[in-house]
Amino acid sequence: MHARSRHSLRVKLTLANVALLALGIVAATAVSVMAMRYYLLDQIDSELTRSRDSLRSSQLTMEVIDGLSELAIVRERFFQQDEGEARPDQILTAVGKGGGTVSPAGFTPSDDQRDLAAAVSDPRALAGDTEPHDIEVRGDAYRATATRLADGTYILLATSTEAVHRGVAKAIRLDLAIGTLLLALLACLTMFSVRRRMRPLEDMVETSSAIAEGDLTRRVPSSREATLEVEQLRVALNSMLHQVESAYRTRERSASQLRRFVADASHELRTPLSAIRGYLQLYDKGMLREAAERKRAWERVMAEADRMGRLVDELLFLARLDQQPELRFRNVDLSRLVRDAAEDLLVQQPERPVSVGADGALVVQADESGLRQVLGNLVGNVRTHTPADVPVRLGVERADGLVRLSVADEGPGLCQEDAARIFDRFFRAGGGAGSGLGMAIVQGVVQAHGGRVAVRTAPGEGLTVTVILPART
Repeated sequence: MHARSRHSLRVKLTLANVALLALGIVAATAVSVMAMRYYLLDQIDSELTRSRDSLRSSQLTMEVIDGLSELAIVRERFFQQDEGEARPDQILTAVGKGGGTVSPAGFTPSDDQRDLAAAVSDPRALAGDTEPHDIEVRGDAYRATATRLADGTYILLATSTEAVHRGVAKAIRLDLAIGTLLLALLACLTMFSVRRRMRPLEDMVETSSAIAEGDLTRRVPSSREATLEVEQLRVALNSMLHQVESAYRTRERSASQLRRFVADASHELRTPLSAIRGYLQLYDKGMLREAAERKRAWERVMAEADRMGRLVDELLFLARLDQQPELRFRNVDLSRLVRDAAEDLLVQQPERPVSVGADGALVVQADESGLRQVLGNLVGNVRTHTPADVPVRLGVERADGLVRLSVADEGPGLCQEDAARIFDRFFRAGGGAGSGLGMAIVQGVVQAHGGRVAVRTAPGEGLTVTVILPART
């Protein structure tokens, strides 16, 4: 199958080269032949035109021509021809007003002169045209013109073009012979060259087979026999293989992250489940005899159940974000959302200094519930991880076609290692409270809006989270 395919490719390339060369030979032959024919006919037309103009400008008549002593030369060269000789290259004859040939000084017109007069049906029209015409005299091709003498006699002048046609035919035959030889030579050279140049494709087949067997690091080697196109194919194939390998490695990393995510989720869910199971076992064995103990156990069970419910809700929300859901974009006033978040924080922690930089209205196209989730998570992190007296600033602004929404606190901040993992799921700096999914949700919602999240922090310098969104209006 492979050999047949390569053979087919070689044949196609050979036929294409031969066809292109054949078209070139035909075009070149046509142009050269037409140019040669035009040049030769132009030379004949020029001679005929000069002779006609000379007769026209002399104002001669047949009587004057007969009376001139030099007429003998004219008669010998133009008006007389021995019978049996080949048809002359040039014929000159006189035609009277009635259309018949004229016998100058008693000399009888030759057969060629009468044939020329018979071939020209309308001497008047021929004399009136500035360019010579093609005519046929007893099967031979001629170029003819005419002029009118002062006494009304028409002089017909004709020059044979048979030599021109024979030369053109010979040139065509020669070009066709040489062209056929060139085509045969090109076909042989193309078959040999294509067979040699296509050898690197075998390396590509071998590399593809090795990759199919699992060797993703295999690449197509360079070859001295490769043409430019084959080398481009090799480079493109190696680039594609690199992308395939990268995608495979990325999939492996994603699978590893998924396994780690499931393990972390299992661990996070195991803690509240263990607490609930423990209190239920205490209750089942009757070890909670006091009402206060039973009340405390019930509150702990409810708290752990609430914690587990929130964790499951956040996991489901992240799962929907991973599936790239369609957001409900509509006009949203970000300034109002920022002010609402600040008011919620003040209600929960009245003693915390809160400043808001959101004057006026800043309307963009966004998913309102998603942005409220982002602000809620950011403000919740500030409320959970910083002392109640630490100042907080919330702000929003539009600049350079982007919307920047920031939440900054003056708390203890994070070290560089923790800041690098702040968006990892289930990551909690210093093992603090919370599920560790809040910042992952923030990043997922912002990326679903086509934006990004930036974090600036250092130990003792607080934490600033900036959400950058495209300014859709």
